[in-house]
Amino acid sequence: MRLPGRARPTPTPEPAIYRVAPTRPTDTTVRKGGQRLGEMLVDANIASESEIVAALSALQHGAPQFLGERLVAAGVTDERTVASAVAHQRGLQLGDLSEVAAEPAAVELLTEEQARAALAIPLAVRGGVVDVAVAVPTPELVPALQEMVGQPVRIWVATRSDILRAIGRSYRALSSVAVEVRAFEAQHRVDRDVVSLESAADDAPVVRIVQMIITQALRDRASDIHIEPHPDKVLVRYRIDGALHDVLDLPASMGPVIASRIKIMASLNIVERRRAQDGQISLEIDGRGVDIRVSTTAVLDGEKIVLRLLDKGRQIYELSQLGMPDDMIAKYSAVLRAPYGMVICAGPTGSGKTTTLYGSLAQINSRERNIMTIEDPVEYRIPSINQIQINEQAGITFAGGLRSILRQDPDVILVGEIRDVETARIAVQAALTGHFVFSSLHATDTAAALHRLLDMGIEGFLIASSVTAVLSQRLVRRICDNCRETYQPAPEELALLRAINGVRPEGGFVRGRGCNFCAHTGFYDRTAIYEFMLVSDRIRELVVERASHEEIRKTARAEGMRTMQEEAARLVAAGVTTAAEVLRSIYVVGN
Repeated sequence: MRLPGRARPTPTPEPAIYRVAPTRPTDTTVRKGGQRLGEMLVDANIASESEIVAALSALQHGAPQFLGERLVAAGVTDERTVASAVAHQRGLQLGDLSEVAAEPAAVELLTEEQARAALAIPLAVRGGVVDVAVAVPTPELVPALQEMVGQPVRIWVATRSDILRAIGRSYRALSSVAVEVRAFEAQHRVDRDVVSLESAADDAPVVRIVQMIITQALRDRASDIHIEPHPDKVLVRYRIDGALHDVLDLPASMGPVIASRIKIMASLNIVERRRAQDGQISLEIDGRGVDIRVSTTAVLDGEKIVLRLLDKGRQIYELSQLGMPDDMIAKYSAVLRAPYGMVICAGPTGSGKTTTLYGSLAQINSRERNIMTIEDPVEYRIPSINQIQINEQAGITFAGGLRSILRQDPDVILVGEIRDVETARIAVQAALTGHFVFSSLHATDTAAALHRLLDMGIEGFLIASSVTAVLSQRLVRRICDNCRETYQPAPEELALLRAINGVRPEGGFVRGRGCNFCAHTGFYDRTAIYEFMLVSDRIRELVVERASHEEIRKTARAEGMRTMQEEAARLVAAGVTTAAEVLRSIYVVGN
Protein backbone atom coordinates (compact mmCIF):
# COMPACT_ATOMS: atom_id res chain seq x y z
CA MET A 1 0.00 0.00 0.00
CA ARG A 2 1.40 3.39 -1.01
CA LEU A 3 0.72 6.50 1.01
CA PRO A 4 1.61 10.05 -0.05
CA GLY A 5 5.06 11.05 1.10
CA ARG A 6 6.18 14.26 2.78
CA ALA A 7 8.43 16.82 1.14
CA ARG A 8 11.91 17.32 2.60
CA PRO A 9 12.08 20.65 4.47
CA THR A 10 14.08 23.47 2.98
CA PRO A 11 16.95 24.72 5.17
CA THR A 12 16.14 28.12 6.64
CA PRO A 13 18.07 30.64 8.72
CA GLU A 14 17.65 30.60 12.46
CA PRO A 15 14.78 32.88 13.54
CA ALA A 16 15.09 35.33 16.39
CA ILE A 17 14.13 34.08 19.86
CA TYR A 18 10.76 35.43 20.93
CA ARG A 19 10.88 37.38 24.19
CA VAL A 20 7.71 37.19 26.29
CA ALA A 21 6.53 40.58 27.53
CA PRO A 22 6.33 40.78 31.35
CA THR A 23 2.81 42.19 31.28
CA ARG A 24 -0.22 41.63 29.08
CA PRO A 25 -0.77 44.42 26.53
CA THR A 26 -3.73 46.69 27.02
CA ASP A 27 -4.92 46.54 23.39
CA THR A 28 -4.38 44.63 20.15
CA THR A 29 -1.76 47.06 18.83
CA VAL A 30 1.10 45.82 21.00
CA ARG A 31 3.92 48.29 21.58
CA LYS A 32 7.55 47.67 20.68
CA GLY A 33 9.94 50.48 21.29
CA GLY A 34 7.02 52.83 21.92
CA GLN A 35 5.39 52.32 18.51
CA ARG A 36 2.11 50.53 17.94
CA LEU A 37 1.18 48.39 14.96
CA GLY A 38 -1.36 50.94 13.77
CA GLU A 39 1.26 53.70 13.89
CA MET A 40 3.70 51.54 11.92
CA LEU A 41 1.12 50.91 9.19
CA VAL A 42 0.34 54.62 8.95
CA ASP A 43 4.04 55.56 8.80
CA ALA A 44 4.56 53.03 6.00
CA ASN A 45 1.56 54.45 4.04
CA ILE A 46 -0.13 51.06 4.26
CA ALA A 47 -3.20 52.48 5.99
CA SER A 48 -4.53 55.92 6.79
CA GLU A 49 -5.23 57.23 10.28
CA SER A 50 -8.97 57.21 9.57
CA GLU A 51 -8.82 53.57 8.49
CA ILE A 52 -6.95 52.61 11.68
CA VAL A 53 -9.47 54.50 13.82
CA ALA A 54 -12.39 52.86 12.00
CA ALA A 55 -10.84 49.40 12.46
CA LEU A 56 -10.23 49.99 16.18
CA SER A 57 -13.80 51.22 16.60
CA ALA A 58 -15.13 48.11 14.86
CA LEU A 59 -13.01 45.94 17.16
CA GLN A 60 -14.67 47.45 20.20
CA HIS A 61 -18.18 46.72 18.94
CA GLY A 62 -17.76 43.52 16.94
CA ALA A 63 -16.53 39.95 17.34
CA PRO A 64 -13.06 39.47 18.92
CA GLN A 65 -10.39 40.16 16.29
CA PHE A 66 -6.92 41.63 16.03
CA LEU A 67 -6.23 44.91 14.30
CA GLY A 68 -4.44 43.30 11.36
CA GLU A 69 -7.28 40.84 10.78
CA ARG A 70 -9.80 43.68 10.80
CA LEU A 71 -7.80 45.71 8.28
CA VAL A 72 -7.54 42.70 5.95
CA ALA A 73 -11.29 42.02 6.28
CA ALA A 74 -12.01 45.66 5.42
CA GLY A 75 -9.86 45.44 2.28
CA VAL A 76 -7.37 48.06 3.52
CA THR A 77 -4.36 45.80 3.04
CA ASP A 78 -3.46 42.15 2.56
CA GLU A 79 -2.38 39.37 4.90
CA ARG A 80 1.28 39.30 3.90
CA THR A 81 1.72 43.04 4.46
CA VAL A 82 0.19 42.80 7.93
CA ALA A 83 2.27 39.71 8.78
CA SER A 84 5.44 41.52 7.70
CA ALA A 85 4.54 44.54 9.85
CA VAL A 86 3.78 42.32 12.86
CA ALA A 87 7.08 40.48 12.44
CA HIS A 88 8.98 43.77 12.27
CA GLN A 89 7.10 45.14 15.28
CA ARG A 90 7.88 42.08 17.42
CA GLY A 91 11.45 41.60 16.18
CA LEU A 92 10.59 38.21 14.66
CA GLN A 93 11.31 36.53 11.35
CA LEU A 94 8.61 36.35 8.66
CA GLY A 95 8.16 32.76 7.53
CA ASP A 96 7.44 31.71 3.94
CA LEU A 97 5.47 28.49 4.33
CA SER A 98 5.33 27.98 0.57
CA GLU A 99 9.02 27.00 0.73
CA VAL A 100 9.37 25.64 4.28
CA ALA A 101 7.86 22.18 4.86
CA ALA A 102 6.98 21.10 8.38
CA GLU A 103 9.03 18.12 9.56
CA PRO A 104 6.96 15.09 10.64
CA ALA A 105 8.71 14.91 14.02
CA ALA A 106 7.79 18.54 14.74
CA VAL A 107 4.19 18.17 13.56
CA GLU A 108 3.66 15.29 15.99
CA LEU A 109 4.30 17.62 18.94
CA LEU A 110 0.87 19.26 18.47
CA THR A 111 -2.44 17.63 17.68
CA GLU A 112 -4.41 18.98 14.75
CA GLU A 113 -7.03 20.39 17.12
CA GLN A 114 -4.34 22.26 19.11
CA ALA A 115 -2.75 23.60 15.92
CA ARG A 116 -6.05 24.93 14.55
CA ALA A 117 -7.04 26.47 17.89
CA ALA A 118 -3.69 28.26 18.27
CA LEU A 119 -3.30 29.03 14.53
CA ALA A 120 0.20 27.60 14.80
CA ILE A 121 2.20 24.94 12.98
CA PRO A 122 5.44 23.35 14.33
CA LEU A 123 8.09 23.37 11.61
CA ALA A 124 11.28 21.82 12.96
CA VAL A 125 13.18 20.86 16.11
CA ARG A 126 16.69 22.33 16.27
CA GLY A 127 18.94 22.01 19.27
CA GLY A 128 16.11 21.17 21.62
CA VAL A 129 14.03 24.18 20.52
CA VAL A 130 10.88 23.91 18.40
CA ASP A 131 10.40 26.40 15.56
CA VAL A 132 6.70 27.31 15.38
CA ALA A 133 4.97 29.54 12.83
CA VAL A 134 2.03 31.48 14.25
CA ALA A 135 -0.48 33.92 12.81
CA VAL A 136 -0.94 36.11 15.89
CA PRO A 137 2.12 36.10 18.22
CA THR A 138 0.44 37.28 21.41
CA PRO A 139 2.58 37.07 24.57
CA GLU A 140 0.24 34.57 26.23
CA LEU A 141 0.47 32.20 23.23
CA VAL A 142 4.18 31.44 23.67
CA PRO A 143 4.04 29.89 27.16
CA ALA A 144 0.92 28.00 26.11
CA LEU A 145 2.77 26.53 23.11
CA GLN A 146 5.79 25.67 25.27
CA GLU A 147 3.50 23.80 27.64
CA MET A 148 1.79 21.92 24.78
CA VAL A 149 4.99 20.81 23.05
CA GLY A 150 6.96 20.33 26.27
CA GLN A 151 10.01 22.18 24.90
CA PRO A 152 11.22 25.77 24.40
CA VAL A 153 9.82 27.40 21.24
CA ARG A 154 11.08 29.92 18.70
CA ILE A 155 8.39 31.91 16.91
CA TRP A 156 8.00 32.77 13.26
CA VAL A 157 5.22 34.94 11.90
CA ALA A 158 3.15 33.76 8.92
CA THR A 159 -0.22 34.66 7.45
CA ARG A 160 -3.39 33.06 8.76
CA SER A 161 -4.29 31.50 5.39
CA ASP A 162 -0.76 30.11 4.93
CA ILE A 163 -0.84 28.48 8.36
CA LEU A 164 -4.28 26.95 7.74
CA ARG A 165 -3.03 25.54 4.44
CA ALA A 166 0.10 24.19 6.15
CA ILE A 167 -2.05 22.52 8.83
CA GLY A 168 -4.22 20.89 6.18
CA ARG A 169 -1.11 19.72 4.35
CA SER A 170 0.75 18.45 7.43
CA TYR A 171 -2.05 16.71 9.33
CA ARG A 172 -3.12 14.29 6.61
CA ALA A 173 -6.47 12.63 7.14
CA LEU A 174 -5.03 9.62 5.30
CA SER A 175 -2.08 9.21 7.66
CA SER A 176 -3.72 6.37 9.62
CA VAL A 177 -5.21 4.52 6.66
CA ALA A 178 -2.61 1.74 6.96
CA VAL A 179 -3.73 1.04 10.54
CA GLU A 180 -7.37 0.79 9.46
CA VAL A 181 -6.50 -1.51 6.54
CA ARG A 182 -4.65 -3.88 8.87
CA ALA A 183 -7.62 -3.84 11.27
CA PHE A 184 -10.01 -4.69 8.43
CA GLU A 185 -7.84 -7.52 7.12
CA ALA A 186 -7.45 -8.95 10.64
CA GLN A 187 -11.23 -9.00 11.12
CA HIS A 188 -11.96 -10.76 7.84
CA ARG A 189 -8.91 -12.97 7.37
CA VAL A 190 -10.73 -16.10 8.56
CA ASP A 191 -14.21 -15.69 7.09
CA ARG A 192 -13.56 -13.32 4.18
CA ASP A 193 -15.40 -15.59 1.75
CA VAL A 194 -18.61 -15.82 3.75
CA VAL A 195 -18.94 -12.33 5.21
CA SER A 196 -21.71 -10.27 3.58
CA LEU A 197 -20.82 -7.01 1.90
CA GLU A 198 -23.47 -5.18 3.90
CA SER A 199 -22.05 -6.24 7.26
CA ALA A 200 -18.47 -5.60 6.12
CA ALA A 201 -19.43 -2.16 4.86
CA ASP A 202 -20.59 -1.23 8.35
CA ASP A 203 -17.29 -2.29 9.99
CA ALA A 204 -15.56 0.58 11.79
CA PRO A 205 -12.32 0.37 9.71
CA VAL A 206 -14.21 0.69 6.42
CA VAL A 207 -16.35 3.52 7.76
CA ARG A 208 -13.24 5.40 8.89
CA ILE A 209 -11.34 4.80 5.63
CA VAL A 210 -14.18 6.22 3.53
CA GLN A 211 -14.43 9.21 5.88
CA MET A 212 -10.66 9.79 5.64
CA ILE A 213 -10.74 9.68 1.83
CA ILE A 214 -13.53 12.27 1.65
CA THR A 215 -12.00 14.50 4.35
CA GLN A 216 -8.60 14.65 2.68
CA ALA A 217 -10.18 15.32 -0.70
CA LEU A 218 -12.00 18.35 0.68
CA ARG A 219 -8.80 19.63 2.34
CA ASP A 220 -6.88 19.18 -0.92
CA ARG A 221 -9.52 21.20 -2.85
CA ALA A 222 -10.47 18.16 -4.93
CA SER A 223 -13.57 18.44 -7.10
CA ASP A 224 -13.87 14.67 -7.65
CA ILE A 225 -12.77 11.41 -6.03
CA HIS A 226 -12.17 8.38 -8.29
CA ILE A 227 -12.16 4.96 -6.60
CA GLU A 228 -11.02 2.47 -9.25
CA PRO A 229 -10.78 -1.32 -8.85
CA HIS A 230 -7.80 -3.10 -10.46
CA PRO A 231 -6.76 -6.78 -10.32
CA ASP A 232 -4.12 -6.13 -7.63
CA LYS A 233 -5.34 -2.98 -5.88
CA VAL A 234 -7.98 -0.28 -5.48
CA LEU A 235 -6.62 3.04 -6.73
CA VAL A 236 -7.91 6.28 -5.19
CA ARG A 237 -7.36 9.46 -7.22
CA TYR A 238 -8.31 13.10 -6.64
CA ARG A 239 -9.10 15.60 -9.38
CA ILE A 240 -7.50 18.86 -8.26
CA ASP A 241 -7.62 21.94 -10.50
CA GLY A 242 -8.80 19.75 -13.36
CA ALA A 243 -5.99 17.16 -13.23
CA LEU A 244 -6.13 13.70 -11.64
CA HIS A 245 -3.54 12.75 -9.00
CA ASP A 246 -2.88 9.29 -7.55
CA VAL A 247 -3.41 9.48 -3.81
CA LEU A 248 -3.76 6.03 -2.29
CA ASP A 249 -3.50 2.30 -3.06
CA LEU A 250 -5.74 -0.05 -1.09
CA PRO A 251 -5.89 -3.87 -1.17
CA ALA A 252 -8.06 -5.25 -3.97
CA SER A 253 -10.19 -7.10 -1.42
CA MET A 254 -11.47 -3.78 -0.08
CA GLY A 255 -12.98 -2.67 -3.39
CA PRO A 256 -16.44 -4.31 -3.05
CA VAL A 257 -16.70 -3.34 0.62
CA ILE A 258 -15.84 0.33 0.02
CA ALA A 259 -18.34 0.41 -2.86
CA SER A 260 -21.02 -1.06 -0.59
CA ARG A 261 -20.22 1.45 2.16
CA ILE A 262 -20.62 4.39 -0.21
CA LYS A 263 -23.84 2.92 -1.61
CA ILE A 264 -25.27 2.64 1.91
CA MET A 265 -24.38 6.28 2.56
CA ALA A 266 -26.08 7.31 -0.70
CA SER A 267 -29.16 5.07 -0.15
CA LEU A 268 -28.37 3.01 -3.26
CA ASN A 269 -28.99 -0.69 -3.90
CA ILE A 270 -25.90 -2.54 -2.66
CA VAL A 271 -27.02 -5.83 -4.24
CA GLU A 272 -27.11 -4.38 -7.75
CA ARG A 273 -23.53 -4.38 -9.05
CA ARG A 274 -24.06 -4.52 -12.82
CA ARG A 275 -26.15 -1.43 -13.49
CA ALA A 276 -24.92 2.12 -13.10
CA GLN A 277 -26.44 3.98 -10.14
CA ASP A 278 -26.53 7.62 -9.05
CA GLY A 279 -27.13 9.03 -5.59
CA GLN A 280 -26.30 11.83 -3.18
CA ILE A 281 -24.70 12.14 0.27
CA SER A 282 -24.77 15.09 2.67
CA LEU A 283 -21.97 15.32 5.24
CA GLU A 284 -20.22 17.81 7.48
CA ILE A 285 -16.42 17.74 7.15
CA ASP A 286 -14.18 19.95 9.29
CA GLY A 287 -17.21 22.07 10.16
CA ARG A 288 -18.15 22.58 6.48
CA GLY A 289 -21.30 21.20 4.91
CA VAL A 290 -20.65 19.23 1.72
CA ASP A 291 -23.00 17.55 -0.76
CA ILE A 292 -21.52 14.57 -2.59
CA ARG A 293 -22.87 13.34 -5.91
CA VAL A 294 -22.25 9.60 -6.23
CA SER A 295 -21.95 7.68 -9.50
CA THR A 296 -21.23 3.94 -9.76
CA THR A 297 -20.56 1.88 -12.86
CA ALA A 298 -19.41 -1.69 -13.48
CA VAL A 299 -15.91 -2.15 -14.93
CA LEU A 300 -13.87 -5.29 -15.56
CA ASP A 301 -12.53 -5.64 -12.01
CA GLY A 302 -15.54 -4.48 -10.00
CA GLU A 303 -17.39 -1.22 -9.54
CA LYS A 304 -15.83 2.16 -10.12
CA ILE A 305 -17.10 4.95 -7.87
CA VAL A 306 -16.82 8.65 -8.67
CA LEU A 307 -17.75 11.21 -6.02
CA ARG A 308 -18.33 14.85 -7.02
CA LEU A 309 -17.77 17.15 -4.02
CA LEU A 310 -19.99 20.22 -3.78
CA ASP A 311 -19.03 22.52 -0.92
CA LYS A 312 -22.20 24.11 0.50
CA GLY A 313 -20.15 27.03 1.77
CA ARG A 314 -18.96 28.09 -1.69
CA GLN A 315 -19.76 31.65 -2.61
CA ILE A 316 -21.45 32.63 -5.86
CA TYR A 317 -18.84 34.44 -7.92
CA GLU A 318 -19.31 37.53 -10.01
CA LEU A 319 -18.57 37.20 -13.71
CA SER A 320 -15.36 39.23 -13.40
CA GLN A 321 -14.11 36.84 -10.71
CA LEU A 322 -14.66 33.89 -13.03
CA GLY A 323 -12.28 35.27 -15.63
CA MET A 324 -14.65 37.00 -18.05
CA PRO A 325 -12.99 40.14 -19.51
CA ASP A 326 -14.64 43.53 -18.97
CA ASP A 327 -15.71 44.13 -22.59
CA MET A 328 -17.35 40.70 -22.74
CA ILE A 329 -19.11 41.34 -19.42
CA ALA A 330 -20.60 44.54 -20.88
CA LYS A 331 -22.00 42.72 -23.92
CA TYR A 332 -23.21 39.76 -21.90
CA SER A 333 -24.87 42.00 -19.29
CA ALA A 334 -26.81 43.74 -22.05
CA VAL A 335 -28.18 40.35 -23.11
CA LEU A 336 -29.14 39.53 -19.51
CA ARG A 337 -31.27 42.69 -19.31
CA ALA A 338 -33.56 41.43 -22.08
CA PRO A 339 -37.11 40.55 -20.92
CA TYR A 340 -37.17 37.25 -22.80
CA GLY A 341 -34.98 34.95 -24.87
CA MET A 342 -32.64 32.03 -24.30
CA VAL A 343 -28.97 32.02 -23.28
CA ILE A 344 -27.04 28.76 -23.67
CA CYS A 345 -23.84 28.00 -21.76
CA ALA A 346 -21.91 25.29 -23.63
CA GLY A 347 -18.95 23.13 -22.70
CA PRO A 348 -17.95 19.63 -21.61
CA THR A 349 -18.60 18.13 -18.18
CA GLY A 350 -16.64 19.92 -15.46
CA SER A 351 -16.00 23.10 -17.44
CA GLY A 352 -17.73 25.39 -14.91
CA LYS A 353 -21.00 25.96 -16.79
CA THR A 354 -23.17 25.84 -13.65
CA THR A 355 -20.91 28.31 -11.82
CA THR A 356 -21.20 30.75 -14.74
CA LEU A 357 -24.99 30.36 -14.89
CA TYR A 358 -25.28 31.08 -11.17
CA GLY A 359 -23.06 34.13 -11.56
CA SER A 360 -25.44 35.27 -14.31
CA LEU A 361 -28.47 34.68 -12.08
CA ALA A 362 -26.88 36.66 -9.26
CA GLN A 363 -26.46 39.62 -11.61
CA ILE A 364 -30.18 39.81 -12.49
CA ASN A 365 -31.66 38.55 -9.22
CA SER A 366 -34.18 40.98 -7.71
CA ARG A 367 -37.38 40.90 -5.68
CA GLU A 368 -39.38 42.01 -8.72
CA ARG A 369 -38.61 38.76 -10.53
CA ASN A 370 -39.77 35.21 -9.95
CA ILE A 371 -36.65 33.14 -10.68
CA MET A 372 -37.03 29.35 -10.74
CA THR A 373 -34.48 26.63 -11.46
CA ILE A 374 -34.58 22.91 -12.14
CA GLU A 375 -31.26 21.16 -11.56
CA ASP A 376 -29.58 17.81 -11.02
CA PRO A 377 -28.27 18.34 -8.41
CA VAL A 378 -28.85 21.77 -6.85
CA GLU A 379 -25.22 22.87 -6.46
CA TYR A 380 -25.77 26.32 -4.92
CA ARG A 381 -28.66 27.20 -2.65
CA ILE A 382 -29.92 30.76 -2.94
CA PRO A 383 -32.61 31.81 -0.44
CA SER A 384 -34.34 34.25 -2.83
CA ILE A 385 -34.62 31.76 -5.72
CA ASN A 386 -37.04 28.82 -6.04
CA GLN A 387 -35.04 25.70 -6.85
CA ILE A 388 -36.28 22.26 -7.89
CA GLN A 389 -34.18 19.11 -7.48
CA ILE A 390 -34.49 16.37 -10.12
CA ASN A 391 -35.82 13.11 -8.64
CA GLU A 392 -36.52 10.58 -11.35
CA GLN A 393 -37.78 7.99 -8.84
CA ALA A 394 -40.47 10.47 -7.80
CA GLY A 395 -41.20 11.34 -11.43
CA ILE A 396 -39.49 14.74 -11.37
CA THR A 397 -37.55 15.01 -14.64
CA PHE A 398 -36.20 18.02 -16.50
CA ALA A 399 -39.10 17.98 -18.97
CA GLY A 400 -41.79 17.39 -16.34
CA GLY A 401 -40.29 19.89 -13.90
CA LEU A 402 -39.98 22.50 -16.63
CA ARG A 403 -43.67 22.09 -17.47
CA SER A 404 -44.61 22.64 -13.83
CA ILE A 405 -42.37 25.74 -13.65
CA LEU A 406 -44.24 27.29 -16.58
CA ARG A 407 -47.43 27.12 -14.50
CA GLN A 408 -45.72 28.99 -11.63
CA ASP A 409 -45.69 32.44 -13.31
CA PRO A 410 -41.88 32.57 -13.75
CA ASP A 411 -39.88 35.50 -15.13
CA VAL A 412 -36.50 33.74 -15.33
CA ILE A 413 -35.94 29.98 -15.66
CA LEU A 414 -32.68 28.09 -15.23
CA VAL A 415 -32.61 24.61 -16.77
CA GLY A 416 -29.60 22.80 -15.31
CA GLU A 417 -28.96 20.84 -18.49
CA ILE A 418 -30.70 20.13 -21.78
CA ARG A 419 -30.31 16.38 -22.13
CA ASP A 420 -33.07 15.41 -24.55
CA VAL A 421 -35.29 16.78 -27.30
CA GLU A 422 -38.33 17.07 -25.04
CA THR A 423 -36.53 19.34 -22.57
CA ALA A 424 -35.01 21.34 -25.43
CA ARG A 425 -38.39 21.89 -27.07
CA ILE A 426 -40.07 23.05 -23.85
CA ALA A 427 -37.16 25.41 -23.07
CA VAL A 428 -37.34 26.93 -26.55
CA GLN A 429 -41.10 27.38 -26.28
CA ALA A 430 -40.69 29.02 -22.88
CA ALA A 431 -38.27 31.57 -24.40
CA LEU A 432 -40.68 32.21 -27.27
CA THR A 433 -43.60 32.86 -24.90
CA GLY A 434 -42.00 35.71 -22.98
CA HIS A 435 -39.69 34.05 -20.44
CA PHE A 436 -35.93 34.46 -20.01
CA VAL A 437 -34.32 31.01 -20.07
CA PHE A 438 -30.79 29.95 -19.07
CA SER A 439 -29.53 26.48 -19.80
CA SER A 440 -26.33 24.48 -20.12
CA LEU A 441 -25.61 22.19 -23.04
CA HIS A 442 -22.78 19.80 -23.84
CA ALA A 443 -21.08 21.16 -26.95
CA THR A 444 -17.53 21.99 -28.01
CA ASP A 445 -18.04 25.69 -28.85
CA THR A 446 -20.69 28.32 -29.52
CA ALA A 447 -21.48 27.33 -33.10
CA ALA A 448 -21.60 23.65 -32.15
CA ALA A 449 -24.24 24.43 -29.50
CA LEU A 450 -26.64 25.67 -32.18
CA HIS A 451 -25.94 22.57 -34.28
CA ARG A 452 -26.56 20.39 -31.24
CA LEU A 453 -30.10 21.77 -30.97
CA LEU A 454 -30.60 21.17 -34.69
CA ASP A 455 -29.37 17.58 -34.30
CA MET A 456 -31.88 17.06 -31.47
CA GLY A 457 -34.65 17.79 -33.95
CA ILE A 458 -35.53 21.38 -32.97
CA GLU A 459 -36.59 23.33 -36.07
CA GLY A 460 -34.13 25.96 -37.23
CA PHE A 461 -36.67 28.78 -37.21
CA LEU A 462 -37.51 28.04 -33.54
CA ILE A 463 -33.82 28.14 -32.57
CA ALA A 464 -33.29 31.35 -34.53
CA SER A 465 -36.28 33.00 -32.85
CA SER A 466 -35.48 31.95 -29.27
CA VAL A 467 -31.68 31.81 -28.72
CA THR A 468 -30.23 35.28 -28.17
CA ALA A 469 -26.66 34.38 -27.18
CA VAL A 470 -24.35 31.39 -26.66
CA LEU A 471 -21.50 31.28 -24.17
CA SER A 472 -18.89 28.51 -24.47
CA GLN A 473 -16.17 27.90 -21.91
CA ARG A 474 -13.27 25.83 -20.63
CA LEU A 475 -11.27 25.90 -17.41
CA VAL A 476 -7.50 26.28 -17.30
CA ARG A 477 -5.21 26.15 -14.28
CA ARG A 478 -3.81 29.41 -12.93
CA ILE A 479 -0.10 29.83 -12.27
CA CYS A 480 0.57 29.64 -8.54
CA ASP A 481 1.20 33.14 -7.16
CA ASN A 482 3.59 31.82 -4.51
CA CYS A 483 6.19 30.35 -6.88
CA ARG A 484 6.04 32.30 -10.15
CA GLU A 485 9.23 32.39 -12.24
CA THR A 486 10.20 33.28 -15.80
CA TYR A 487 11.25 30.53 -18.21
CA GLN A 488 11.85 29.74 -21.87
CA PRO A 489 8.93 27.74 -23.36
CA ALA A 490 9.46 24.55 -25.35
CA PRO A 491 9.23 24.76 -29.18
CA GLU A 492 5.76 23.16 -29.22
CA GLU A 493 4.47 25.81 -26.81
CA LEU A 494 5.83 28.61 -29.01
CA ALA A 495 4.28 26.93 -32.06
CA LEU A 496 0.91 26.86 -30.29
CA LEU A 497 1.13 30.56 -29.48
CA ARG A 498 1.90 31.36 -33.11
CA ALA A 499 -1.09 29.26 -34.20
CA ILE A 500 -3.47 31.21 -31.95
CA ASN A 501 -1.89 34.61 -32.70
CA GLY A 502 -0.43 34.91 -29.21
CA VAL A 503 2.16 37.51 -28.23
CA ARG A 504 5.15 37.26 -25.92
CA PRO A 505 4.43 38.59 -22.40
CA GLU A 506 6.17 41.89 -21.66
CA GLY A 507 8.17 40.54 -18.73
CA GLY A 508 8.84 37.14 -20.30
CA PHE A 509 6.99 33.83 -20.12
CA VAL A 510 5.91 32.84 -16.62
CA ARG A 511 5.28 29.47 -14.97
CA GLY A 512 4.99 28.08 -11.45
CA ARG A 513 8.21 26.61 -10.07
CA GLY A 514 6.27 24.37 -7.67
CA CYS A 515 5.90 24.91 -3.93
CA ASN A 516 4.15 23.50 -0.88
CA PHE A 517 0.93 25.44 -1.50
CA CYS A 518 0.41 24.13 -5.04
CA ALA A 519 1.58 20.59 -4.19
CA HIS A 520 4.61 21.27 -6.44
CA THR A 521 2.43 21.38 -9.57
CA GLY A 522 3.06 25.06 -10.34
CA PHE A 523 -0.69 25.72 -10.51
CA TYR A 524 -3.24 26.82 -7.92
CA ASP A 525 -6.96 27.15 -8.69
CA ARG A 526 -8.50 27.63 -12.14
CA THR A 527 -9.99 30.37 -14.28
CA ALA A 528 -12.49 30.22 -17.13
CA ILE A 529 -11.84 30.99 -20.78
CA TYR A 530 -14.96 32.18 -22.61
CA GLU A 531 -16.20 32.41 -26.17
CA PHE A 532 -19.27 34.65 -26.47
CA MET A 533 -21.46 34.72 -29.58
CA LEU A 534 -24.39 37.06 -30.03
CA VAL A 535 -27.02 35.51 -32.31
CA SER A 536 -27.30 38.25 -34.92
CA ASP A 537 -29.77 38.46 -37.81
CA ARG A 538 -27.19 36.96 -40.18
CA ILE A 539 -26.48 34.03 -37.82
CA ARG A 540 -30.25 33.45 -37.49
CA GLU A 541 -30.47 33.18 -41.28
CA LEU A 542 -27.62 30.66 -41.30
CA VAL A 543 -29.32 28.55 -38.61
CA VAL A 544 -32.58 28.48 -40.59
CA GLU A 545 -30.58 27.48 -43.69
CA ARG A 546 -28.77 24.79 -41.64
CA ALA A 547 -25.43 26.23 -42.65
CA SER A 548 -22.24 24.43 -41.69
CA HIS A 549 -20.49 24.82 -38.36
CA GLU A 550 -17.56 26.56 -40.03
CA GLU A 551 -19.78 29.08 -41.84
CA ILE A 552 -21.55 30.07 -38.60
CA ARG A 553 -18.21 30.35 -36.84
CA LYS A 554 -16.66 32.54 -39.56
CA THR A 555 -19.66 34.85 -39.55
CA ALA A 556 -19.53 35.21 -35.76
CA ARG A 557 -15.80 36.04 -35.90
CA ALA A 558 -16.42 38.60 -38.63
CA GLU A 559 -18.99 40.22 -36.31
CA GLY A 560 -16.45 40.52 -33.48
CA MET A 561 -16.48 37.20 -31.62
CA ARG A 562 -13.15 36.22 -30.06
CA THR A 563 -12.47 32.50 -30.00
CA MET A 564 -11.45 30.58 -26.91
CA GLN A 565 -8.00 30.17 -28.43
CA GLU A 566 -7.62 33.94 -28.74
CA GLU A 567 -8.82 34.41 -25.16
CA ALA A 568 -6.32 31.76 -24.04
CA ALA A 569 -3.51 33.66 -25.79
CA ARG A 570 -4.58 36.78 -23.86
CA LEU A 571 -4.25 34.91 -20.54
CA VAL A 572 -0.78 33.63 -21.47
CA ALA A 573 0.30 37.18 -22.34
CA ALA A 574 -1.08 38.38 -19.00
CA GLY A 575 0.84 35.70 -17.08
CA VAL A 576 -2.31 34.01 -15.79
CA THR A 577 -1.61 30.58 -17.30
CA THR A 578 0.97 28.86 -19.49
CA ALA A 579 1.01 27.86 -23.13
CA ALA A 580 1.47 24.22 -22.06
CA GLU A 581 -1.73 24.42 -20.00
CA VAL A 582 -3.60 25.87 -22.99
CA LEU A 583 -2.30 23.03 -25.12
CA ARG A 584 -3.50 20.53 -22.49
CA SER A 585 -6.94 22.01 -21.90
CA ILE A 586 -8.19 23.56 -25.13
CA TYR A 587 -8.69 21.84 -28.44
CA VAL A 588 -7.33 24.14 -31.14
CA VAL A 589 -9.60 24.34 -34.19
CA GLY A 590 -8.76 25.97 -37.46
CA ASN A 591 -8.89 29.74 -37.55
